[in-house]
Amino acid sequence: MSLLKPFSKLPGLNTANILLVENEEQFQQKLADTVVLQEKTVNVNVRLARSLPLPMENEESRPRIDLVVFIIHLTSELSFQSAETSLKYLDPGYFQGKVCFLVTSDNRGGDHSSTPITGHSQGSGRSCPYGNWSLPVHLDPLHCAL
Repeated sequence: MSLLKPFSKLPGLNTANILLVENEEQFQQKLADTVVLQEKTVNVNVRLARSLPLPMENEESRPRIDLVVFIIHLTSELSFQSAETSLKYLDPGYFQGKVCFLVTSDNRGGDHSSTPITGHSQGSGRSCPYGNWSLPVHLDPLHCAL
């Protein structure tokens, strides 16, 4: 089993690498575009994955992943199961403020809202132009059990 490790590579200068993990890929690209457009003070690179583990063949050239965001759809059991299965491929070091869960549900025919699964919010979300999204909030790692 190959774990994704948060401190295995040196960070880039003024650069953040975010990994969005979503089994259904429904909103990954829209959220990625929004995150990149929102942040202007640092270079934000967003990587997309359907699930973990990431392929081994790209491991040498892959940049350090600074934040992992699991997107979970409340209306999809498969989405929840994929996130739950992927968690075992994350090094425990990610649960010290380097992982968050973005939970969405379909309401009023296409608007999407996000709610933390459980836990204490350490920041507030920002509005997104693609419906009623909030950007990910960091959760207290002691309360982030799936």
